[in-house]
Amino acid sequence: MHSPEYMPGHQLCLLQGAQVFFDALVSDIERASHEVRLETYIFDIHGAGARVAQALIDAARRGVSVYVVMDGVGTPQLPAPWPQQMDAVGVHWVIFSPLGKLGLLVPNRWRRLHRKLCVVDGKLAYCGGINVLDDWWDPRYGSLEAPRFDFTVRISGPVVREVHAAMLQFWWRFQAARSVKQVDWAGARQALQLAADENHTTVPTVQTVQSDQGALAQLVLRDNVRYRSRIERAYSQALGEARQDIILANAYFLPSRKIRRALVNAAQRGVRVRLLLQGRYDYFMSYHGTRALYGDLLAGGVEIYEYQSSFLHAKVAVVDERWATVGSSNIDPLSLLLAREANVVIADVRFAAALRGQLEQALQNQAIRLDARQHANRSVGQKLLDRMALLLMHVLLLLTGKRY
Repeated sequence: MHSPEYMPGHQLCLLQGAQVFFDALVSDIERASHEVRLETYIFDIHGAGARVAQALIDAARRGVSVYVVMDGVGTPQLPAPWPQQMDAVGVHWVIFSPLGKLGLLVPNRWRRLHRKLCVVDGKLAYCGGINVLDDWWDPRYGSLEAPRFDFTVRISGPVVREVHAAMLQFWWRFQAARSVKQVDWAGARQALQLAADENHTTVPTVQTVQSDQGALAQLVLRDNVRYRSRIERAYSQALGEARQDIILANAYFLPSRKIRRALVNAAQRGVRVRLLLQGRYDYFMSYHGTRALYGDLLAGGVEIYEYQSSFLHAKVAVVDERWATVGSSNIDPLSLLLAREANVVIADVRFAAALRGQLEQALQNQAIRLDARQHANRSVGQKLLDRMALLLMHVLLLLTGKRY
């Protein structure tokens, strides 16, 4: 499963849940001496999220350059007094693509920043699905009885430079777009020049490990310019090459025909295929639309489990006990066709075993396996809602000029 894009020499740490993630992230930010860059879809300062915000402020106060980008749908605004505190110490923070008066009625506004990345001093990176959001809190539903199920990976090694370059380029492109809106053509030209200069960096060169040590890894991005289908291709290749076992956990699962066919083909050639999916109602289109696709998958030999303990938010997979991915990308059209996403793909037995162990535990103790017959016999009303949600998804995609 190796490709020329894999790079050796990585030290990896799998982090499950926001509590563990925040402990590691805050500790690294507290030790930062030069620069911290953070991108997140949601920056919610309720509860544990305040720890991250305060760590960023403290870092900026002691002279560290701090850059934060959050998405305008996930984070419409920051509550007082946090914006004033960030501004006072020089945190550079922006909200990407605020919705404006028409909101999501404008199809172009569906192109969101959904990736969750952080780089500290150019030496450590984080990539995963966890937002800056308390695990025990949901902005819509309030307190949760159990934490979300999600993952992030902490990385040192050559991929860190790629993560930093991607974040740096996005920052300057954003600044260029903002300068254009302000009719500041000189500022826009300067920002675009900085975005295009791949050698431009404000951090020391990353110290890499010897090539015969550490895990193989690669950064896989999805955007609307150069990397339109890399994440879907990475999944398709891994599923197509699987020979023994696939475990895939995904919060919002509305796969294309290509992915569905790859899953069924794997099951029919003897691979055990298990999907760990959202068991709680979250959004109408994702909840019902996903269930409209269950029938063919179950008939093809795919095992489907629905997570019950809390909200599942993970976007991870393990194939044949060696290939693994952790990232922000769901397997749905919003992630694979419209949003900016970031996954790390890893070829390493130890890391795959660690992730597999967490997923096996969730499958056995926190999920319910669906029965094909019971699913087929669900009520007519339920089937109608499922089909309506799937149809609505396709109609909305057509408004963006996409087909899935």
